[in-house]
Amino acid sequence: MEENLIVGLVGLAALITLIVIRLPIAYSMIVVGAVGVGFLNGFDILLAQLKDLAWAQFSIYDLSVVPMFVLMGNIATRVGLSSDLFRAANAWLGHLRGGVAMAAIAACAGFGSVCGSSLATASTMGQVALPELKRYKYAGSLATGTLAAGGVLGILIPPSIVLVIYAVIVEANIVTMFMAAFLPGILAVILFLLTIALYVRLRPDAGPRGSAVSREELLSATMAMVPVLIIFGLVIGGIYFGFFNPTPAAAVGVFLVALYGLLRRKLSFGGFRYALLETAKTTGMIYLILLGAELLKIFMARGGVPQAAAELMANSGLPPYSILVLLLIALIILGCLMDSLSMILLAIPFFWPVISELDFGLGPEELKIWFGILALIVVELGLITPPVGMNVFIISSMDKETPMKETFKGVAPFFMAEIIRVSLLVAFPAISLWLPRFFGNL
Repeated sequence: MEENLIVGLVGLAALITLIVIRLPIAYSMIVVGAVGVGFLNGFDILLAQLKDLAWAQFSIYDLSVVPMFVLMGNIATRVGLSSDLFRAANAWLGHLRGGVAMAAIAACAGFGSVCGSSLATASTMGQVALPELKRYKYAGSLATGTLAAGGVLGILIPPSIVLVIYAVIVEANIVTMFMAAFLPGILAVILFLLTIALYVRLRPDAGPRGSAVSREELLSATMAMVPVLIIFGLVIGGIYFGFFNPTPAAAVGVFLVALYGLLRRKLSFGGFRYALLETAKTTGMIYLILLGAELLKIFMARGGVPQAAAELMANSGLPPYSILVLLLIALIILGCLMDSLSMILLAIPFFWPVISELDFGLGPEELKIWFGILALIVVELGLITPPVGMNVFIISSMDKETPMKETFKGVAPFFMAEIIRVSLLVAFPAISLWLPRFFGNL
């Protein structure tokens, strides 16, 4: 058993090395997992397992929701939902000091509710909101920092692809995860708005007031946002109240977003074809990473690495909350090196066995949900922290006038707001668990 553990640790070191030299995470996990299982159990057994592994992994019904939500997000990106959301939010908030930045945050939250991808949210909202922020001469750090930080809302506010993957890994209920994410998502929006308000109070020149709009323009902008509210209400409300399972709900969402695009004459055949192709590429990438993660999980389980980590932490003498904080810090560090989906797939099989052995005064299902929300939030932080910070790279590529270091300065206040949010959720698990308890899912 000790020899197996040594092999597992060597495999883990090899995996980290492959990631550092920039081999794609899916290939890194497949190579290490296949070689490790072959070394421990023989390559004949490995080949016999590979015969059924892909089918066993990809035929999980819960995973069928992934391509549907990805398609919904891709169509939403093509049909101009983002511009309608920003126009409505700007009509209500733009006249305030820092109001255009606040409108960008509100629009990011709205778009995330029909997209489910942080990178897509940052990219799409950056194209819509950045010109307006520049027009009102917002400080470059505030403008780009707001959009980079606003993009992370797409990963937590339901529907979220990463949330679905986490639920599959720990065998949690997807509907319950969506419920648990709602209040923390709203809390993030509130803290981000307060962050902007404080920022412009300290630096009034950084976020000038926008123009007030007429009552007619306010009504027109608000009405343009109604379709988004209807789509979100039918999809997420249908899931919460038990009218749909997640997969049928995602199909309804695809239909409604496509119908919106057709009625607004913003969805052409070429646009729909592009959305399908992008969905196929993204889903293929996700499924390949899932296959690699499953193979790696088999290798690590046979090497005894997760069990050894759980035993080490249990015997460390540290209080449960201290161990939790250490694991969350490790997730933040990992988030600086890889994308959110890869990090969830790589880290959760190691971290969950540790957390599941600790006593936080919660039931097993409640612990899954609570830790999942915490993990997802710190995964978000990797999107705005150096050296990777994918959202920062995306927004910086759109604004050549603002140096990347200024964008990282701009996201720093939002990073602190996220730390406050994590602290609140650690101290008060009921923030995550109240809604699932209310609907009787816990």
